[in-house]
Amino acid sequence: MTEAAGRTERVHVVVIGAGFGGIRVAKGLGELDLHRDGAPCEVAVTVIDANNFHTFQPLLYQVATAGLDSDDVCFPVRAIIRTHRATRFVLGSVRAVDLSERTVTIDDGRCIDYDFLVVAAGSVSANFGIAGVDAHTFALKTIHDALAIRDHLVARFEEASSRPHGTVDLGMIVVGGGPTGVEMAGSLRELVDKVLRRDFPEFADDRVPITLVEAADRVLGPFHPSLSERARRSLVRRGVDVETGVGVDHVEHETVVLADGRRLAAGTIVWATGVEASPVASLLGVELGRGNRIPVSSDLSLGDHPEVFAIGDIALSPTADGRPLPQVAQPAIQGGKHVALQIAARIEGRPTSPFVYEDKGSMATIGRHQAVAEFPNGLRFHGVAGWLMWLGLHIVYLMGFRNRANVLVNWAWNYVTYDHGSRNLILDTGQSPSDRSGAHRTPSEGT
Repeated sequence: MTEAAGRTERVHVVVIGAGFGGIRVAKGLGELDLHRDGAPCEVAVTVIDANNFHTFQPLLYQVATAGLDSDDVCFPVRAIIRTHRATRFVLGSVRAVDLSERTVTIDDGRCIDYDFLVVAAGSVSANFGIAGVDAHTFALKTIHDALAIRDHLVARFEEASSRPHGTVDLGMIVVGGGPTGVEMAGSLRELVDKVLRRDFPEFADDRVPITLVEAADRVLGPFHPSLSERARRSLVRRGVDVETGVGVDHVEHETVVLADGRRLAAGTIVWATGVEASPVASLLGVELGRGNRIPVSSDLSLGDHPEVFAIGDIALSPTADGRPLPQVAQPAIQGGKHVALQIAARIEGRPTSPFVYEDKGSMATIGRHQAVAEFPNGLRFHGVAGWLMWLGLHIVYLMGFRNRANVLVNWAWNYVTYDHGSRNLILDTGQSPSDRSGAHRTPSEGT
């Protein structure tokens, strides 16, 4: 890439994925003033993603339960990167990566050369080989998943209102007792009790069962046991049946069959447990690790290819205790910032540095005025205090002021009125899992 003296050099960085990590890489590189061998060096960045928007995944469950609209949690990629002159966006799904030739091929046949490559393609919902998951449950990993769940829930109540009473199963099961499952179960309870019962008064006296199933002996396993127990009690008080210590054997049409042989019937089954790396990982031709994640060196680069980096859910990052980093937003955000600096170091001929993850704590909300929060220094919060912390954190991290304002207004309106404005809309996004074949394999970012 060296050019004649006095001319600006140019380095091309390709970023696969416009999620938390990919966006942080692009923004970080766009803010740097770099030089190579004394000459200015311009970094051109190409961001590739199958969607032209960034999705704020932590709030997908609120879209699924009609608390927020899709444009409250999605933001155009081009609007995010437009302030960086040398950054462009390419809409497409990655179909091939040639590490030796340093090229990325997308689904329309275009072949894009790179000097540095950042793989930030995220993760997909994992079915763990359990029969019936793909065919009979809803994933909750993309905005399309969330809208499909919302459509299905509203359509289910509409169907029940036009048929003989009791002939349509309105029950709901959420499989997975992590933050996503707990938040989804709590939000479903609020949607049914505070919103749908008013819209469908014929069901006002019916008990609509909502069950949370978790294979471990407690919900919110990564949290302190006291917070896990508070979350469980809060769910139970709100009317959610919590089944812990039992896994799922298989799933049938409107039925979850547990490992102990019990059969739980429900018209809506949400699969909120576990993820694995995006299929993009397999395109690199390297040996993959746990969860099909890409093993990376301490600086997040790829072994024999120091010009290639992997971050976020798709990367198997080493830690001091040997455990992989959690597949949540913070490792991707911090990894993206780190990789931008490492690419800058490589361009300028400086050594790279190891990635050090800073655990900023964990939060989960169970519903109005109820959340749990835990921080590395040992501080733990619950109830209203935890809920306010959760609320503030999510507002801060939303992309763009318009989204922050929209979400704040919507949350305030919902708080006062319990009126989820988009719950009456059926958009025909696929009202049953079978209508969305392969939904559990749909990449969340960048493929």
